[in-house]
Amino acid sequence: MTVSTRHLQQLAVFTTLLTGAGVGTMYYLMQKKFAQSDYHRLALQKLEECPVAMETLGAPPLRVSNIRLTDRHNHIDQYTAQMKIPVRGSKAGGYLYTSSVRDPITDRWSLRQAVLQFWEGQTVDLLQTPEPAPAQIQTEDFQELDPGHWP
Repeated sequence: MTVSTRHLQQLAVFTTLLTGAGVGTMYYLMQKKFAQSDYHRLALQKLEECPVAMETLGAPPLRVSNIRLTDRHNHIDQYTAQMKIPVRGSKAGGYLYTSSVRDPITDRWSLRQAVLQFWEGQTVDLLQTPEPAPAQIQTEDFQELDPGHWP
């Protein structure tokens, strides 16, 4: 039995399209799972509660982009979640570095670290920054990001 070159080309195109659709669907579902997770939601809530960070970003509106699945900062397992979430406002953007742990007894996630690092280099520790009114924002509200404190 011989197969024509035309049939092989059609099979190759079909297989490529099917594989691409499968990969695209998997990527979409993984991003959706991250966005709906408690560790992701807790981090964004903490960001939205910080007037210093929100004013500097120019938010609302706060735009949250998909995480890079290949980024070494993103690591999730059964009891820990460490993520680098890209965020933007109308004035600035940056990355929200988070670290969360899941209590095995209550099965609830808690935020251990949430640091917003702006593209310009300044950082705001969302768990330790006082919450002054936006008019009182000063440079001492920003801190240096120390990745050495990550678990």
